[in-house]
Parts: sequence; structure tokens; C-alpha cells
Amino acid sequence: MLDLIGAIVLPAVIAINITVIAAAMPVSPVTRLAIPAVAGAWTGLAAALAAAGVFADTSLPFPWIGAFVAFPPVAAGAAAALVPAARQALLAIPMPTLVGLNIARVIGGFFLLLAWAGRLGGPFPQSAGWGDVITGVAAIAVMRLAVQANARHDSAIWLWNAFGALDLFAAIALGVTSSNGAPLQLIHAGAGSAAVQVLPWALIPSVLVPFYLITHGIVLAQLWARRGNKSAPTHALSAAA
Repeated sequence: MLDLIGAIVLPAVIAINITVIAAAMPVSPVTRLAIPAVAGAWTGLAAALAAAGVFADTSLPFPWIGAFVAFPPVAAGAAAALVPAARQALLAIPMPTLVGLNIARVIGGFFLLLAWAGRLGGPFPQSAGWGDVITGVAAIAVMRLAVQANARHDSAIWLWNAFGALDLFAAIALGVTSSNGAPLQLIHAGAGSAAVQVLPWALIPSVLVPFYLITHGIVLAQLWARRGNKSAPTHALSAAA
């Protein structure tokens, strides 16, 4: 039953994220159609590899799920650094929209349920689960602050953005080091991160985690720009990736 619910909720969240971002970017109609097409193809590829057991195969010399986590943020950062039009389009996404999309991270509660069911173990589900829930709930209040676009609220937005990004990095680190049989395994705790290597939960690290990392990078660049440093948005977005 938990897998069935996840198979419904996760694709829905991904579709909402893609649709909202595409609509929020000041781009041509062709580009607006291309964004969901590319994102949809990426999601389909991730699902196919997860279904084929590639993400769960610890005998492979290369952790393919790691490539899916890293490539989108790196690509977004490179585009922001090298293509002015892409940089302008990313930085033009309203901050309240970027923050608001993170509300959906309350689905991190699924990690806690999977741990309760014995399908995740160790510190990974607790860190990733509670971190996402806190980030998602806090995003409701932070989005209201972002709507006001008042510099006196920037510190609170900075704090939320840093917490949300660090939560994702911690989840990645704990997920990798909790993967049973993997070369980088440091934590031996029951199921470890096994559940997020297969469908539907593999869509979280391969699609949702890189998406939210990108939103945090853009928010960071926008906050940096408010400080009056004209060159900072490019560097901040690239560094955040």
C-alpha cells in the first residue's frame, strides 16, 4: 500500500514542480514546452533505470543514482554561468514560487514510514525525513516573507534556504554511506537506504533531490543579488550547484 501511495504522490509532485517552473520562467513558448519535455524524459529515464535494478546494483563500478543527483544542478549552474539568457530566466523565477514548491517536501514523511516498516534503517531516514518535513512546513511561513520582498526578512530566508540545502546534502551523504554492499558504505544498519534505490522511491534522489537543490541555488543567487553585488548571482548559482 505504501508503494502504491508513493507511486501516485511522487509523480504528481514532480509534474507540479515541472509545470510551475516552466510557467514561471520568462521564456519563449517553444522553450516553455521544451522544459517539461526534457524533464519528463529525464524522469522516465530515471524510472527505467530504477526498474531495471541499475540504481540498486552495488557491483557496478559507477553509482548511477549519484550521477542523477549531481547532473541537473551542475547543468543548471553551468547554464547560469555560461548562457546569459538562461541565467536571466532562472533568476527571474519569483522567489515565493521557488520557496513555495518546497512545501511539497513534507512528503519526506514517507522516509519515516519506510523506516517504521523496516525498509530503511540507520540515521538516513530520520535525517532525511524530519529534515524534509521541517523544510516543507517552514516554507509556508518563509513563502509569505518572500512575497513581501522586504530586505529585513532576508536573514530568515537565508536561514531557511541554508537549512533546506544542508538537509539535502546530509541525506545524500547518509544515503550513500548507508547503502548495503556499496564501496562507500560506512553505516551498517538494517536495510540502510535500500528502499530509495528502487521504484517508486528512487524518484526522490534521482529527480526530486536535484530539483530542490536547484531551487535553493536560485534562491541563494537572488538573495545575493539583493546585497547589491551585480556579479554575485552567476557565481552564487554556479557554486550552489
